Amino acid sequence: MVPVTNLVAFLIAAVALIVIPGPGVLFVIGRALSYGRRAALLSVLGHSLGVLGVMVLVAAGLGTLLAASAIALAIVKFAGALYLIYLGVQAIRDRRALREAFQARAEPVGTGRALRQSMLVGATNPKAIIFFSAVLPQFVAPHAGPVPVQMLILGLVFIAVALVSDSVWALAAGSAREWFARSPKRLEAVGGAGGVMIIGLGASVAVSGSGS
Repeated sequence: MVPVTNLVAFLIAAVALIVIPGPGVLFVIGRALSYGRRAALLSVLGHSLGVLGVMVLVAAGLGTLLAASAIALAIVKFAGALYLIYLGVQAIRDRRALREAFQARAEPVGTGRALRQSMLVGATNPKAIIFFSAVLPQFVAPHAGPVPVQMLILGLVFIAVALVSDSVWALAAGSAREWFARSPKRLEAVGGAGGVMIIGLGASVAVSGSGS
């Protein structure tokens, strides 16, 4: 079991990292502006599931391998960046359909599709790999029990905090989209803006590989 002092220290560090908008938050905001609250909240869930998969692999030892291999880390980083750019281009192409979709109260992106896309984004988030493999182990106490179990507990705490924080961002961005939707031209513009934001996010990840 993780010592209480370690758990509290990790919680403070996690909150400090998560509340600062990074690629994870910007991806959710971009989805909210392009497709609305529902798609954004699904993206929050999917992204968290993707990060959860990374955390489980790190706890099993994969994180150490990737941290030691610049080539493996670069592959993961650029795969995630390219996928984000693809989603951004798709959002821009779909911007003309946003007005009709909103007026018909239909979602332009389905539940399964939104989850799959966001899970892949979360699973290829390079900072998640770096954080779980380099930062998380610092809060583990070897004498307190199995290290993989402690890492899983700390990782779940991190993901729980991220779920709450990202959901707040999704709802706030979704509310802003409602205001833009009062004008058809505004809605098309905000759909394009969401796509540009996601493309910019993909470019920043490719260059720096940073963000939450």
